Amino acid sequence: MTREELDAQILRPWASGQSVEWGERRWSPEKAKLTVYEGPELRPDEIGLGRGWQNATRTGDDVTARVLAASNQPSPKEEALADVKQRLLERCRELGTVPVREGMIFASELQPDWRGSDRLAVAEQAVWELLHLGSVRLVRAGDAGMAVVERDEWQSLLLDWDTWAGPCAPEFLIELSAE
Repeated sequence: MTREELDAQILRPWASGQSVEWGERRWSPEKAKLTVYEGPELRPDEIGLGRGWQNATRTGDDVTARVLAASNQPSPKEEALADVKQRLLERCRELGTVPVREGMIFASELQPDWRGSDRLAVAEQAVWELLHLGSVRLVRAGDAGMAVVERDEWQSLLLDWDTWAGPCAPEFLIELSAE
């Protein structure tokens, strides 16, 4: 099992108190003890006849404490998301309104080595969460001034490339919510 699979399928659910399903079995943190060994992949003949656990403990290292501690750490995406949200809120406090595309700029500053699509995903998610939390509202700047964008339009606008980088990108802003 890869480290990503271990984290997603076992460690994160276990650390949050959820039951873990593997194969056709289910384990609960309240009723079971988790032990993780790191070592070479065992051949089929090393697993057969109930020898798998014995061979895993003999050839591997018990890394349970280390991997559980690491699984409780936020992922780089979670960290970037929190940072982008914080920066957007700070910028709104400073300037009043901020172009939505600032989220992409912040994500790019935080993770310059990520693919553009990953940075955009973090920026979209940051604005989406801030809107749903009621921290900010989405506004459209036009010749007639500013108009609040209704909730039922958020998704289509945030998923539209033009909102982030197209010719109408400067029209979409976020501002602190008055609520």
